[in-house]
Amino acid sequence: MTSMRFSLLGPVEVSAGGHTLGGAPRHRAMLAYLLLNAGSTVSTDRLIEAMWGPTPPETAKAQVQASVMAIRRMLRAAQAEDIVQTRPAGYAAVTEPGQVDVHEFRRLAAGDRDEIRQALGLWRGQALADVQADYVSATRALLEEQRLTALERLAELELEAGRHAVLLDELAAEVINHPLRECLRGQYMLALHRSGRQAEALAAARDYRTTLAEQQGLDPSREFAAVEEAVLRDDRHALMSFLPYDVPDFAGREAELERLTRLPDGVSVVAIDGMAGIGKTTLAVHAGHLLAERFPDGGLFVDLQAHTAGRDPVDPGEALEILLRQLGVPAERIPPGTSERAALWRAELSGLRALVVIDNAADTQHVRPLLPGGSGSMAVITSRRRLTDLDGAPAISVDVLSERDAVELFTGVVGPRAWEEPTAVAEVLRLCGFLPLAVRIAAARLRHRPRWTVDYLAVRLRDQSRRLAELATAERGVAAAFALSYEQLSPDHRRMFRLLGLHPGQDVDAYAAAALTDLTVTRAESLLEDLLDAHMLIQQEPGRYTFHDLLRDHARSAAGLEERDDSRKAALTRLFAFYTHVTDLAADLTYPDKVLPIPREPAPGLEIPALSDRADAAAWLDAELPVLLAVGAHAAERDWHTHAFFLSTTLFPFLEERGRRGAALTLHLQTLSAVRRAADLRSEGRTLADLARTHHALGNVAQAAQYGREAITTCRAAGDPEGEAVGHHFLGHSLERQDDFHGAQEHYQQALELFQAADNRVGTGVLLTDMGEIHRHLGKPDLARDYLEQAQRINHEIGSPTSLWNTQLALGNLHSAEGEHDAARRALEHAYAISRDLGPHLQAETLNALGAAAGAMGDHNQALIDHDAALALATEIDDLNEAAHGHLGLAKARYALGHTALARTHAQSALLLLEGLGNPAADAARALL
Repeated sequence: MTSMRFSLLGPVEVSAGGHTLGGAPRHRAMLAYLLLNAGSTVSTDRLIEAMWGPTPPETAKAQVQASVMAIRRMLRAAQAEDIVQTRPAGYAAVTEPGQVDVHEFRRLAAGDRDEIRQALGLWRGQALADVQADYVSATRALLEEQRLTALERLAELELEAGRHAVLLDELAAEVINHPLRECLRGQYMLALHRSGRQAEALAAARDYRTTLAEQQGLDPSREFAAVEEAVLRDDRHALMSFLPYDVPDFAGREAELERLTRLPDGVSVVAIDGMAGIGKTTLAVHAGHLLAERFPDGGLFVDLQAHTAGRDPVDPGEALEILLRQLGVPAERIPPGTSERAALWRAELSGLRALVVIDNAADTQHVRPLLPGGSGSMAVITSRRRLTDLDGAPAISVDVLSERDAVELFTGVVGPRAWEEPTAVAEVLRLCGFLPLAVRIAAARLRHRPRWTVDYLAVRLRDQSRRLAELATAERGVAAAFALSYEQLSPDHRRMFRLLGLHPGQDVDAYAAAALTDLTVTRAESLLEDLLDAHMLIQQEPGRYTFHDLLRDHARSAAGLEERDDSRKAALTRLFAFYTHVTDLAADLTYPDKVLPIPREPAPGLEIPALSDRADAAAWLDAELPVLLAVGAHAAERDWHTHAFFLSTTLFPFLEERGRRGAALTLHLQTLSAVRRAADLRSEGRTLADLARTHHALGNVAQAAQYGREAITTCRAAGDPEGEAVGHHFLGHSLERQDDFHGAQEHYQQALELFQAADNRVGTGVLLTDMGEIHRHLGKPDLARDYLEQAQRINHEIGSPTSLWNTQLALGNLHSAEGEHDAARRALEHAYAISRDLGPHLQAETLNALGAAAGAMGDHNQALIDHDAALALATEIDDLNEAAHGHLGLAKARYALGHTALARTHAQSALLLLEGLGNPAADAARALL
């Protein structure tokens, strides 16, 4: 491929071999958008929004396709048309490092002084200067902001290096163009001042004050006033600081820095807390350097070493001696007692404006003697614990890095190699849990191993059993940092922590934690809250607790080392018993009309949450669903097949209602393997029946039939007639969808007889409805009506909403087939009213039936409305069968209205889906093409 360069920092240009390629402005605007998002797939809808905003033309999709073709023709001249690729979800620009000036600018702008100058040299004027599109204005502003930020960083480095003279001309020009940019103005003043031009520096300050007041009615910030004051004092030298080295590759923490650097006057203490390795010290030191102008009397630092391996915490008295010596107090003036030293410390600070960083504190009592009192100084304290007893002190709890900031940190340490493997970098960061210490260690290991690729590092980190060992160097490690925090917990807290590591789910509430640890809920919640304060747990929503991923690894490892096998098994057995028991209660409240009775799990004697009605039950199931799926999978993989089966069969109606049929299928298959290993024939038969039911719901006709036949055979062998009935039921459904109505009738009849013999009234009502439907297909409306009337009586007696919906739907279809259009509409509208409380999958099916009924009575506009609503719902929940019938109904309505092109589009979509499902209705779609 010819060497290509894409220039967006100025007029948009594409060059190859020294020649500039052509292209219309619209095409270059679209290419620029793809290049700005290089490596990512951009959907057609997103491209349309970027190009035309909220009001695109009707031809927008066609214009996008035409533009992509034109872009490829332009690139073909340089044998580079594969740079813009078509993917299933849209389009992607696939470029190499250094090809796009925007990406090269961002890489260099994160480097040292020389690299930043190279980055700024890539600009050739206003970004995206000669193209027009909806996205351009905002993107141009963002790029300009990044340019100015890079310039300000360069000015900061040049000023620190004493190279103020080289800045004067470029800063003067930028100040003219950006008169209200305070940082630039302050740097320009300092450059003038340090060049001996104090009067001009003060004139620049006055001009800024005037301009800001006239245009925005504001006064400058305290930071600007401090620079102005330094110029007035003719103070050209920074004061001595005891703050540690400020890392040059500091990344992120904008929100935390904003709070720290903009605290109002009068705040004398601020606490920074967070888990081990989160970057508390780095943040405090970085903020301290940023605040140097605000605290002109110095920056002080003491490490209390409360979480330093192999060291005892520094006594407050010893810490006070360190701080007093930093203030210049002679040794002979420092008294021996802690309280006397604290008094002298506060006296010495009186009248000063100094910043004190107190690092690595154990708790509030550890730092209380070191607090500055009511002086103009400020203490920034870091601790792994929340210092909740520091009354009135602002607290900043530090979280993991955002993905963007983690990428910035990683690439800042590794260098250009990281830009060559962005996907692998993203995986490494995910495996590090975006924890700054882990990211730094991983990056440092890669930097010092030139033969490693980022992908190779990711492979090493994927092994969960050795991940913490990988994240260690000779001097520091993530596991060592975690171990110290763990060892400082009480025995009860350590037990809670390590047993939580056994939990298969992502989060846990106090009830589940109590079951796991065999404690009362009150005691469990107290321990959880203490672990939260110690940053050994995370709380992302009230009442639920989770781990950072690496801390989870540490907890799991601790459980493996410190808990016996029987203790671990007993803890998980209690946990699984809790989940199955509460799921049973919730399912009874939410779905009282189950076709198959489920053997109730015995109450395990554990505390459980109060579930008083359907709303409580549904809320609990919603909150716990990801956990229940994880528990089901874990139980199926190990020695808890009965718990896996119980969750699998109990959760299906809820998963169906929530449109989670894929999750249901996975859980059923995991359970099937487990019950077969355990030779539990009855559970195997019921699970096969559940698989038939799930595949039917997914529209997988052949698979539903296969599992239905297996369920019949297995349930019969296990002596389970009701399970056998379900197998016949869904085998009948599969045959009905293949237009084998006589075969379907035979299996429905067998299912009905089995349910009647077992006195299963819910199952009987369902099968009477199915018999009514099948006789409608067989052209026997009177017999169909008789079955449906019997079903309706039973369903009213048992009060089953799902069965009532099913019967109303079938009655509506029967009325429609008989030309009784008003009756059909009434029945279907009644069915739809019921379905609104039963979930989107039943709503979609009812809307399609309403659309078909409207079409049958010649109201094709109403048919469009109904089928379109059905299609939207079916698409949202990934219901391929109803989506197919939505497209088919829209195709028929469009043809009836004379909209031939749109009709063919829908018919083609319907055909594609129906053929994939093996549904004979594909013939009806094919006939419309």
